[in-house]
Amino acid sequence: MGNNASTKADADGSEPPLDGGKHKQQHHHHKSSTQQQQQQQSSNSNNNGSDGVVVVGNSGSNNSLKVQQSQTQTMTRSASGADVTEKYLTQLVPVDRLAEILKEQTSAKYGINGIVSNVFVSQVFPQYSDLGNRLFQLMHANSKATTKHLGTVAFRQQCERFLGIMDDAKVLESYIKMYAQEDNPDFIDKTGVTRLLHICYTIAMQHSGNAVLCTAINRTFGSVTKSIFFSHDSLSLGFVCRWFEQNLIRLVLLVHKYCVHTLSTAYRGLEQQSQSCGIELQTPVLEQRNPFASTDATDHSLAVSQIESLMPLSQAWLLAGALPPLYSKPQTVAPPNSSNNVSASTAVQIFKEKLSMMPSHWTLLYDSNEHGVGANRFLHHVLGYRGPTLVLLHTKDEQTYCIAAPGEWKETHLFVGGEGSCVIQLLPKFVILEKKPNILYLNTSIRGYPKGLRAGADPRKPIIAVDEHFENVDCKGIAAGLMSIEVWGCGDKSSREVQLDIKKWQIREAERQRTVKLTAADWMDHPDRYLLELGGRQNYNN
Repeated sequence: MGNNASTKADADGSEPPLDGGKHKQQHHHHKSSTQQQQQQQSSNSNNNGSDGVVVVGNSGSNNSLKVQQSQTQTMTRSASGADVTEKYLTQLVPVDRLAEILKEQTSAKYGINGIVSNVFVSQVFPQYSDLGNRLFQLMHANSKATTKHLGTVAFRQQCERFLGIMDDAKVLESYIKMYAQEDNPDFIDKTGVTRLLHICYTIAMQHSGNAVLCTAINRTFGSVTKSIFFSHDSLSLGFVCRWFEQNLIRLVLLVHKYCVHTLSTAYRGLEQQSQSCGIELQTPVLEQRNPFASTDATDHSLAVSQIESLMPLSQAWLLAGALPPLYSKPQTVAPPNSSNNVSASTAVQIFKEKLSMMPSHWTLLYDSNEHGVGANRFLHHVLGYRGPTLVLLHTKDEQTYCIAAPGEWKETHLFVGGEGSCVIQLLPKFVILEKKPNILYLNTSIRGYPKGLRAGADPRKPIIAVDEHFENVDCKGIAAGLMSIEVWGCGDKSSREVQLDIKKWQIREAERQRTVKLTAADWMDHPDRYLLELGGRQNYNN
């Protein structure tokens, strides 16, 4: 019947209609279009999200057909969080496989047609359960599901949207939102920021080859929370996001890289009935020794005292996230000898560059507690190192400052330094005081100019000023006694080797010039001979 009507309508449309026929034909098309829209809407609800298509025949000489796409004013969702009026086809095979595996395990364990939080955390994030649970709750909240579980389609949608975040500011906003207060999602307190810093620190340490435990970790986290909150108990998410974006955004981006990698590769370990999913690759990169510990294993008491007096691991991790990548550039990794591990060595290089935030190649150049305090001691151990350096100043009133120099230190009467020059207060609170080029100054011998170590954009009022005897330090007009100085070299091994070669050459030159062999003819005209004769010594052995 419908086919006959369509044929009749086409036949009627092929001839010029009369007035009555025109009105009758328009009424027929309006009725047919209404029936098609009702059928299309019914088809949309059955297909769970396919776009509606309406075919309308227009009267006229050309008898053209127009395709119109139905528009919905509101987006409806299923109880498990899937978009009902949107046809969704996943484009990422790893996410599709992961969703199917988690769905099967949830159905077998709980009898639920979907994915629950416990299965997601235990299978995808077994080592970081708090991070996995917060990530699932974020996806659950974004899907606006009314049930405790997520449907398979909703899980795919939220995973792909999470993996598709490319803007660093959006990434930071997502993780700050994860650790917001439960009763007030628009605010975050000190506990939430501390938990976020803890997961950032744990992931960075476990994938850099260093020990996770640090005795000064609470003091390091406290310096960050003091800088953010001051006297407030909680602040808005936007304010905390802006603070992290200006100071420590690299720490949060590391966690996001780990989550993206885990969601993209977790299905492989689950298909093989193995828990070793994520980036936990057995590589030499993750097994490097702690560079901040003493290499002498026999003297344990000396090693413990040296570790406590030097920069702790948590503070080094914080500096690596705050400073430019120049200071924590990863080392090159020697490929394994076996030819069967070519793909593994390639993966090692990738994750070393993308995930290594702990600067395992930092070298202690100068420690005033061991090498002595003084300008000449500082110059002897620091000059000649052609790489980035960090100068840590510890005052007697328990304040710590860091002067970051992107290049080699040189004595000059000018303020020098490249783009990575920076002055940071580490304790009692973490503050980036200045970050500009040409803010570094070192002079101990040039007359007519201020002597000492300085850092700041204004030569008349530098932010940090150490006197010429390296006994006192002045920070923004507040004087304090200098307790100790540390200098860490952040370059590669070649920078340290070049410095040691220069020192060896200087020692050899000093020894050569101290013992000079002279012939009898040279000694007769040597100025030392006349000095000895003036002193009253006429008889001497040449």
